[in-house]
Order: sequence, then C-alpha cells, then structure tokens
Amino acid sequence: MSHPILCYVTDRRSLAEPSEPARQQALVERIREAAVSGVDWVQIREKDLDGQPIYDLVCAAVRAIRGSGTKILVNDRLDVAWTASANGVHLGENSLPITEAVRAKRWFGAANFLIGASCHSLEAAKRAAQEGADYIFFGPVFATPSKAAFGSPQGLERLAEVCRSVPIPVVAIGGITAENATDCLESGAGGIAAIRMVQEARDLAALLGNLR
Repeated sequence: MSHPILCYVTDRRSLAEPSEPARQQALVERIREAAVSGVDWVQIREKDLDGQPIYDLVCAAVRAIRGSGTKILVNDRLDVAWTASANGVHLGENSLPITEAVRAKRWFGAANFLIGASCHSLEAAKRAAQEGADYIFFGPVFATPSKAAFGSPQGLERLAEVCRSVPIPVVAIGGITAENATDCLESGAGGIAAIRMVQEARDLAALLGNLR
C-alpha cells in the first residue's frame, strides 16, 4: 500500500481557547494546517453543535481547505455534509442507516460522496460493507479516553481479522500514535485516524512525513 489514508478527527473542546468562537476559529486554522501538511481526510466530529453552528463550521472548513486534496467528512449529519459541500458523511452506530445514506447518494448522483461508518466488531464491519459503506473506522485498536465508551481495546489481531474480511478500506482508530501507526498499517489497515496525534502535533508536516 503506497499511500495510507491519514485522517484527522476534530475535537475543538480540547483546544486551549478561552471562548467558543475562539475555539472554532482555532479549529478551522488547525484544519487548514492539516490540509497544507498533507492530511487526506478531516472528520468534523463536533457532536454537541446544533444545526446552524455545525453548518457554519463545516462551511468554514470547506473554504479553508479549498484547492488542497483534503476531503472534509461530517460526523453523523448527512444534511449538513450535503448542503455545506463536504466530501462525505461518517455514520455512527445510532446514525441514519447506511442503506438510507447510500440511497440518497444514488438519488443525487453523487458518485464521489463518501459514506463511512464506525464499527466496533467484525459483524458490524461486514454489515457496513454489505450495506454499501465506502470505508469503515474500526476500533478502538488501543486504549484511549475518547473511545472508552466503546469497550476494551480491540487489538491488532482483531484489526487484521477485520481487514481480511471486508473489501473496503479499514481505517484504524483509537489510541493511534506515531509509534504504533505502522503496526496498524502492517496489520492491513488502509489508513489511520486520530484526534490527539494530529491536533497536538508541534510539527504536523514532519509527523505526516514520518508516517508515510
């Protein structure tokens, strides 16, 4: 695999800014920096924002990365992803069914619009692929506070099993660091996704260069 997918998953609440407008502005700047540094995807995962605020944030992010090769994915909100001209939607276990998102994609003739899904078991991964997802996030591979609600770490052996069992890219998530990213890719993952590794990197371009 010559070019693994590198995905930045956002979390503006962890940014050290004094106000909500400042956090959102800092996040858009971080997204811009990620795009310039070569991140392939940015998943905007700000679950607490209502319709208008998340729409405004996604629009700002889309403007910030214009002209780059980076794709903007929106967590859960197909309506926001579509109307804000994002590149795809990422669905959770309690989101709109994958089949309905695929139906909408076909209806609008949006062949390049990505539909992804978070999966925490082999069965869920197989089901997502069968229902038409373009890719899946699988994890948590390693222990991480942001994924503690999804149970114990899955580990590299289970990641490898999932990668062998589905025909679509599997992006490893959960506790991904510069030190263990290669292990995920060697287990068959088509890419890696991370919050802290990207958001807290002092030299993002150097980090991504080392990963590649």
